Amino acid sequence: MTIVISNEVSEPFTISITVTEDHERETLEKDILETINTSAHAGQKDEGIQLWLENAKPSDTPLLKNVGFFPYRDVVQMRCALPADETELNTRSFVVGVDEDAFIALNNRAFAWHPEQGNLNYSQLEELEGETWFNPEGFLLHEIDGRLAGFCWTKIHQDHKPLLGEIYVIAVDPDFHGQNLGKPMTLAGLNYLSNQGIDIGMLYVESDNVPALRVYEKLGFAHSLTNRAFRCSR
Repeated sequence: MTIVISNEVSEPFTISITVTEDHERETLEKDILETINTSAHAGQKDEGIQLWLENAKPSDTPLLKNVGFFPYRDVVQMRCALPADETELNTRSFVVGVDEDAFIALNNRAFAWHPEQGNLNYSQLEELEGETWFNPEGFLLHEIDGRLAGFCWTKIHQDHKPLLGEIYVIAVDPDFHGQNLGKPMTLAGLNYLSNQGIDIGMLYVESDNVPALRVYEKLGFAHSLTNRAFRCSR
């Protein structure tokens, strides 16, 4: 059972608290209040606190309302069986030390609306490249006329049994919208994961991103769980 505090959070929040899915619901209210009161951020304005609840259940919302937190955002985890359909889309693997600038520029254009993903910088990307799970072979880039048009970055969860393959981040440059690249880019990532011997594909998507949800559902993805964000209103 874990409650994690992070300072890496977008405005208007100053800290973010994450409650892992295995945390006992019987003590949820008490544990959240104790975490806030005993943290280094005690005494700050309550409005600056964001709370993420992993694998949220309908019964969690009234519990958190009791301590002044109200839901405002859902991120859905979807899963599919592998292998997926093949794709003929040409991709190449990310090259460390070469492709960072083009990737960051595309990422920040594509996710300008996103509170976490839309402001990626070189230092943050460098940290991700240092993670034990990072593998540039599974970081697939699609180029059109020498320009990066889209990418599908995959992640293999080695600690999950059976292995779980994630479409970690996927995007198409806004200049190339309307060319139906979303589906083949997703399939390219799923094909890579399947070729690594993985039988389950997974991704996260905002619950209100209807176009993306439709694409993923057509590819065989189905809802697995919901991570719900709450903000304090007291």
